[in-house]
Amino acid sequence: MLEKTELKQLQAFLRDTLGNENIRVGLDPKDEDRALVGLGERVIATIALDDEDGDRSFSFAMKIPVGREVLQEYLQRLFENDSFKVVGRANKKDSVELNSGPDFLGVISADDDKGSSYTLQIAILDFDLEDY
Repeated sequence: MLEKTELKQLQAFLRDTLGNENIRVGLDPKDEDRALVGLGERVIATIALDDEDGDRSFSFAMKIPVGREVLQEYLQRLFENDSFKVVGRANKKDSVELNSGPDFLGVISADDDKGSSYTLQIAILDFDLEDY
């Protein structure tokens, strides 16, 4: 079960990492091991709790309804953050990395062979939240 303090920490972490103070994180009313991430009036992502191996970690997943050629622009506009850069991955054709300046944030993987939609995945470890 996600704890209230973790929800607050996750929200602060995402606001800092993604560079947008309007991000909200709240418990999913249908699943106590999952949080919903909101921006403006809509839910944009989910965060799943993983505590199977004794360590708590969180998996941020956001569907991106655009093609590869506009991923960077879409994410920059969505989060109002011009520091985002989408860069290729060595020997990988079905995914790219999302960086904020020099910092790696997560992997963006194609949802289909045509590359018409993607999913951004960010792994958040328990120690990533210690400063929040």
